[in-house]
Amino acid sequence: MLPAIMFLSLAPWLVLGVPPMWTQPEQVHLSYVGEEKRQMFIHRVTLTELKPAAAYVYHCGSDDGWSDVFSFTALNDSLSFSPRFALYGDLGNENPQSLARLQKETQLGMYDAILHIGDFAYDMDEDNARIGDEFMRQIESIAAYVPYMTCPGNHEAAYNFSNYRNRFSMPGQTESLWYSWNLGSAHIVSFSTEVYFYLEYGMDLLFKQYEWLKADLEKANKPENRARRPWIITMGHRPMYCSDDDQDDCTKFDSWVRLGRKDIKPPAPGLEELFYRYGVDVELWAHEHTYERLWPVYGDKVRNGSAEQPYVNPKAPVHIISGSAGCRERTDRFNPNPKEWSAFRSTDYGYSRMQVVNSTHLYMEQVSDDQHGKVIDSIWVVKEKHGFSAWL
Repeated sequence: MLPAIMFLSLAPWLVLGVPPMWTQPEQVHLSYVGEEKRQMFIHRVTLTELKPAAAYVYHCGSDDGWSDVFSFTALNDSLSFSPRFALYGDLGNENPQSLARLQKETQLGMYDAILHIGDFAYDMDEDNARIGDEFMRQIESIAAYVPYMTCPGNHEAAYNFSNYRNRFSMPGQTESLWYSWNLGSAHIVSFSTEVYFYLEYGMDLLFKQYEWLKADLEKANKPENRARRPWIITMGHRPMYCSDDDQDDCTKFDSWVRLGRKDIKPPAPGLEELFYRYGVDVELWAHEHTYERLWPVYGDKVRNGSAEQPYVNPKAPVHIISGSAGCRERTDRFNPNPKEWSAFRSTDYGYSRMQVVNSTHLYMEQVSDDQHGKVIDSIWVVKEKHGFSAWL
């Protein structure tokens, strides 16, 4: 399945010369509630019977006109596949500083999937959603070639996240708010941190997501499933921890995302204990317009594997914040006195890369667009054991 295709019809064919298959779209009508009450149409196509790791070229359209010709490689379904990701959040269509480099690298075949960890366009609803239209055109040169996997951020909140829920087509039946998927030896879980903040859209979403997360992680931890896909990676917009100087939720000890909300009835549980209990290995975040790598941390305390090799058999999840892809709000400032769990920080515009190499090794690095693509930080996370028992 190719997420977020919004054209009239799809005619892909194998590079090897298999005859084309013609697929009719599902049409989604979106009556926009802005001042102009625009009517928009989104067309979604699900491709079936794709051959794993096969290359396809395609274009979209009708008798009224056709798009450019694009290409993609169907995802490899082998457990030994070593997928490569670009990941970032907070990319706008004004000051999208990292976009050109990401477009180039995607078309060079450097990535198998993109993880956009919330906050799109700034904002998709503005100018009666024309800003959203323009943003989708901007990322076409990425999303037309590889899966563009998403989660919602605070900048999608207008009209009950309607632009986000209608423009993107993630797996599952939750309008892309939370879902999980598998690639190589990784189980990847995307969720909404915004259910803790926008209670006016329904407090029940907070509890529904928590129960879904618990069930999903429990299933992923069944011995046969964890043996097949030992890495569990989460992506959510607002971090549990950060050292930015902006008074966001992650700067507070009693972060709602981390510890839950005790100010509502019934009280809502946080996510740190849940993720720790089910042995989440890596937690990816954005929202802060900076890059920050943390030492393995749980309960506000550093839990390194060892002093010499902190990321070899760590005793807690590894948190990465990558929210400096570029937007009109520019980058943030750091608190000059971070807590001991802060390992590396940068205010450069940029994005992260990740490769799940095999069942024991995962590699991550940070690219600085300010420094012309220089890698300014990198780590190997090495785990001989996965799951809760790895912390003991």
